[in-house]
Amino acid sequence: QVQLVESGGGLAQAGGSLRLSCAASGLTFSNYAMGWFRQAPGKEREFVAAISRGGGRTEYADSVKGRSTISRENARNTVYLQMNSLKPEDTAVYYCAADASVLLPLARRLREYDYWGQGTQVTVSS
Repeated sequence: QVQLVESGGGLAQAGGSLRLSCAASGLTFSNYAMGWFRQAPGKEREFVAAISRGGGRTEYADSVKGRSTISRENARNTVYLQMNSLKPEDTAVYYCAADASVLLPLARRLREYDYWGQGTQVTVSS
């Protein structure tokens, strides 16, 4: 049974930082590209960042580019999202997802991902 468990969310002030983690189990982690998505109240879930299986390739949404870094530790079956210079518009539930495809570019559409976590809430106050 595949499980993706996000952690690290919480309340932060604008300009602050948070580091999200996603621990995977029940799959061969290094065989999956990983992605982070977010969903704000009343909005659709949107792509944030993705990282290739080996970690050598990353992609970001324009809204977080330059402020966020996605990374992974395959030995720990964990993917991270470091978010800096947080803005109130970053407030959302953040989800990690796993993609078994080996195709490039890295997936940005929800339907391309095979497994999803339950999400972690990030709230940024102004």
